[in-house]
Amino acid sequence: MTDDVLFLSGDEVTRLLDPDAAIASQRAAFRALGSGRADLPGKIMHPSRFDDSVVFAYVSRLSANTGAVAKIGSVNPGNAAAGLPTVHAVVTALDPVTGRLAAVMDGTALTTLRTAAGSAVAVDALATPDSADLALIGSGTQALAHARAFARVRDLKSVRLWSPNPAHRERAAEALAAEPGLAVEAVDSAEAAVTGAHLVAACTLSTTPVVRGAWLAPGCTVVSVGSFEPTRCEVDAQVVRRARVVVDDPETAAHHAGPITAARLAPADLIPLGGVLTGTHEGRTTPDDIVYYNSVGLGIQDAAAAWAVVHAAKGVRR
Repeated sequence: MTDDVLFLSGDEVTRLLDPDAAIASQRAAFRALGSGRADLPGKIMHPSRFDDSVVFAYVSRLSANTGAVAKIGSVNPGNAAAGLPTVHAVVTALDPVTGRLAAVMDGTALTTLRTAAGSAVAVDALATPDSADLALIGSGTQALAHARAFARVRDLKSVRLWSPNPAHRERAAEALAAEPGLAVEAVDSAEAAVTGAHLVAACTLSTTPVVRGAWLAPGCTVVSVGSFEPTRCEVDAQVVRRARVVVDDPETAAHHAGPITAARLAPADLIPLGGVLTGTHEGRTTPDDIVYYNSVGLGIQDAAAAWAVVHAAKGVRR
């Protein structure tokens, strides 16, 4: 049974899923979700009773010609201090006809790529066309991936980066400064990073707000990927009050996203990104709108990215 199964390492996943392919996969995922064509069972997020880790499990299916995809993994916040990714996972893909195992791949690399690419799809749909200044909150794997993904959909001119550890933020700024065309500065406070920025990306695991609504300029687009469970809240209540609130999936966000649950917003109060992409919902309505996009992460994102990897590995044209 394993003779024709693909076993793909993190390096292989990264090689096969280049940034533009990753963004295309996420656009397909949210379009499928917005048109009601995807299978998206509820996700499992379970905090450990033993430490501060969180175990998660996702199952989804993108389309009739791509099989079910499952991901299991954990979030380990303590990894950041050791310079390790905070998310580790494994992804399996099943044959669409027989259900047999088709591929097993590194879920850490896939999660990094699909999360940043999904945020880039949101920025492309929601941010003003001239958004060029990015405030990056966080200095880990996801923060760097987000800056690189945003540069694929907007002509970024500058990045102001802040995280609590000075050594970490300086190291991350140096890594991004090597990217062509990017002026990168490590700053001493989140407020200094956010004030005046067109784009804000919060890529932390913070349980208290690191982005405040009072700092946001008219027309700003805020993306948060660390508020994926009710106890995590990267933005304060004023961000939610000031903004048009867009989410990856209203039903999921209403139960999992910290700022959304704190504001007691119901699914009907939330704008689905898939709906924006398919034209059934409005995201930004004026250039001065503040737009807040909260991503908790969805199995459909893994399904789309995983099958993009499988097709690339097999040389399949889609």
